[in-house]
Amino acid sequence: MSRNRLSRRNFLKTSSFGTLSGILASAELIPAERTVLEPSTATDDAIPCAVIGFGEWGREIAKAVHELKETELTVVCDHFPLMLRRVQRDFPTAKTEADYLKVLADESIKAVFVATPTHQHRDIVIAALNAGKHVYCEAPLAHTIEDARAIALAAKNAKGLIFQTGLLNRTEPQYRSVFGFIRSGALGTSAMTRSQWHFKDSWRRTSSSGDRTEELNWRLDEKVSLGLIGEIGIQQIDTCMWMNSQMPLSVSGFGTVAFWKDGRTVADTIQAVIEYANGQNQLMDLTLVSGFDESYDLYFGSDSTIILRDNKAWMFKEVDAPQLGWEVYARKDRFYKETGIALLANATKLDALGTDPTADDPNAKAPIWHAVKAFADNFNFGPFEPIVNYQMAYQATVVAIKASEAIRTGTKIQFKPEWFSIEG
Repeated sequence: MSRNRLSRRNFLKTSSFGTLSGILASAELIPAERTVLEPSTATDDAIPCAVIGFGEWGREIAKAVHELKETELTVVCDHFPLMLRRVQRDFPTAKTEADYLKVLADESIKAVFVATPTHQHRDIVIAALNAGKHVYCEAPLAHTIEDARAIALAAKNAKGLIFQTGLLNRTEPQYRSVFGFIRSGALGTSAMTRSQWHFKDSWRRTSSSGDRTEELNWRLDEKVSLGLIGEIGIQQIDTCMWMNSQMPLSVSGFGTVAFWKDGRTVADTIQAVIEYANGQNQLMDLTLVSGFDESYDLYFGSDSTIILRDNKAWMFKEVDAPQLGWEVYARKDRFYKETGIALLANATKLDALGTDPTADDPNAKAPIWHAVKAFADNFNFGPFEPIVNYQMAYQATVVAIKASEAIRTGTKIQFKPEWFSIEG
């Protein structure tokens, strides 16, 4: 790394070292031929970025890109005119474009964020990499193994380019902190993981145009949609694989249209069991019918159980668990009949302010903000192997695809090793 990059103003102004050190600690360096960016990308200016797809999640990505000092929301691309008018209202300094190929032809654009529907990722991502753009692609990579493999291969072969994917928990500081606790043995012997996501929403969208309405409701089209387990559950699937450092053996699934009986065939309520070699199964429960108890991940062990909820975490120790030492000084919060040890980096500060431990922190950044920040830091100081690289994204996508199949068919699917190989 050159002296110029170490003294970059963004590094000093935004205290990026915490994120940078996390990248360095969690991954090996990219081979030598991929360690030098083109000189034009090593300026002190914000990174000119394009967001392709301005739907619900594309707008969240655009907001994060706009907020960060290291990135500039230069152009937003969407083929629907109403979305482009919304761009002009929400981000008046950004240019708009309906054709993503014109965006990719613009040499001033250095990085592209792909936030289109999942089944449209393949063509856009491969074209962006071929155009020499650094790419952030939302998860899952694709709706078929064939398309996901094509994207992963293109990313692998894109020398000197950063390819990061939207598996958000790997770049979220609280999850990264808990990863350290789990890997240090705080759970004792792992027993199981329970993951939940409850949110009342029909997933159905309307428009004045029939064609546009059909396009907006792609999640309800089983030909292209991976349903709840793929579009939502992939985040929790990937987190369990990451925390356990294991690949799953099988997946069983069940799904039903419990409430939104509007002709859809994509389930609004699903359960899945993902089996691992160590017997630590992941039990998943997702629904669009009820918002009760929202979402969380519980990691159960012989010494303790850790819950991750929003951007907070607590550890509940068993009575026979050994003392770790530090927990004597940690903040304790009462949950019904249990006492949780706060695993929050700012727990002491919040305690001093008398803050409700379950209240939302108004100063906390959204997970997508941290993901974009990691991408920008990699651009400015790397490239390093991304925190969420093509291989991680491909493997999680394969599990999500097969889990979706298991849910549709109500069967158990054994994973084949060749499915996880990007070489086919």
